[in-house]
Amino acid sequence: MFRYLTCFLLLTVTAHSAEDWPEFRGPTGQGVSSAKKLPTEWNGESKRNIVWRRALPGKGWSSPVIHDGKVYLTTAVPTGEEGDLSGDQSLRSLCLDADSGAILWDKEVFKQAGAKTHEKNSHASPTPIIDGKFLYVHFGTHGTACLDLTGKKIWESHKLVYDPVHGNGGSPVLGEKAIVISCDGADKQFVVALDRKSGDILWKTPRPANSGRGFSFSTPLIIEVGGKSQVISSGSDHVVSYDLEKGDELWRFNYPNGFSVVPRPVFGHGLVYVCSGFGSQKIWAIRPDGTGDVTNTHLEWEKIRSVPLNPSPLLVGDELYTVSDDGITTCRDAKTGEKHWQKRLEGHFSASPLFAAGKIYFTNEDGETFIVEPGKEDREILGRCPLGDRTLASFAVADGSIFIRTEKGLWRVGEEVPDPG
Repeated sequence: MFRYLTCFLLLTVTAHSAEDWPEFRGPTGQGVSSAKKLPTEWNGESKRNIVWRRALPGKGWSSPVIHDGKVYLTTAVPTGEEGDLSGDQSLRSLCLDADSGAILWDKEVFKQAGAKTHEKNSHASPTPIIDGKFLYVHFGTHGTACLDLTGKKIWESHKLVYDPVHGNGGSPVLGEKAIVISCDGADKQFVVALDRKSGDILWKTPRPANSGRGFSFSTPLIIEVGGKSQVISSGSDHVVSYDLEKGDELWRFNYPNGFSVVPRPVFGHGLVYVCSGFGSQKIWAIRPDGTGDVTNTHLEWEKIRSVPLNPSPLLVGDELYTVSDDGITTCRDAKTGEKHWQKRLEGHFSASPLFAAGKIYFTNEDGETFIVEPGKEDREILGRCPLGDRTLASFAVADGSIFIRTEKGLWRVGEEVPDPG
C-alpha cells in the first residue's frame, strides 16, 4: 500500500496550522490547499476583492510562504544602477504582515557579484521554506542560509559550487534532519542534504552520468514507500530516487534528451508523475517501488502531447491536470493516462496550478487566473480574474485568501466583507 509523505508530513513535530503555507506548492508540496472558501472573482484594476497590494524592492520570482500571520519572500536588489540584473545584487529576505501587507523586516542575506540570468528568471527564484521556528533561504550557487523569524542569520553555507545555466531555480525541501536541494549545472549535477542545525553537508550524491545538457531546475518531493522516505528529484536525462537519510540512489528512470527540467513531481495512486523537460517533453507515470534502473520495468504510462515545461502537474482525486506553457489544459485519468478533456486557455503559463475550495486555479504570465471545477467531463471556465501585472510565481493560500507575487509586488486577494452599517 502506497501513501505519500511530503516534507510537511515528515515534520509532525513542527505542527503547522492548517492555514500555513510552508513551502513551494504548499503543505503537501503538490499545490493542494485545505481551504474551504476562496475568492473566485477579483480584478486588479477595479480593486474587486483586492485586500491589499504591496510594492516590493528589487526583483524575485520566489513564491511566498506563510506562517502564523506573516508572509516570507526573497528578492534581489541591484546595488548599482537600478534594474541592472547583470550587476552586483543584494540578496535579501523579507517578512510582511499578512493582514496589512506592511513590510516588518527586510534583511540582506548575501552579496552577489554581477551575474547574468535568463529573462524569465531572477537572482531570487527559489522559494524559501519555513518550519515554524526557522526560515531557510536558498540562492543557488550564491548561498544557502537559515534565519530565525526576525531575520537574524543562524548559519550560512557556500559549499554548493557548480556552473549554473540561466541562474538559480529549484527550491529546497525539508526532511526531518536535512534540507535537500537539487543542484544541476552545466559542469556538475548532484543532489545534496544540508544539516538543518548547522548547514554542514550530510550527504552529496552525484547524478548518474548524462549524455546531453546537464542543467535543470526542479524541486524535489519527499515521499514514503514501504516505510522508507525517498527523495524524488527530476534532472536532465533521468528522475532519481534517493534515500532521504543516507543519500543512496534507490532507483532511476531514464528519459534521454530531457533537459532544463522545471516541474516538481507529484505522487499518488502508487505513482510518481514526472515531466521530462525540454528535448524529451513527455509526462511519465512511474511506480516507485523498484531498485536500480527501472526504465523498462516500472513505467505505468507515458504521454507526449501538451506537456508542461514550467508548470508542475496537479493531482486531484483520480484525475491528473496539467497546463502546458502555451495554455493547453489537460485532464487525464491518473491511473491510466487516458485523456478526459482538453481546453485552451489564453496566454502563456509558468506558475503551477492550485486546487483549493473545490476549484482549480490556473494563472498565466500576464497575471490572469482561470478557474475551473475538477471532473472528468469537459469543464467551462467559471471565472477569469485579471491583475494586470506579470507573474511567474505560484500561489500561496492562508486565512481564506490567495497571495500572489507579481513583477510589481505582492497581492492579497480575498472576499470582500459587507459593511455592517
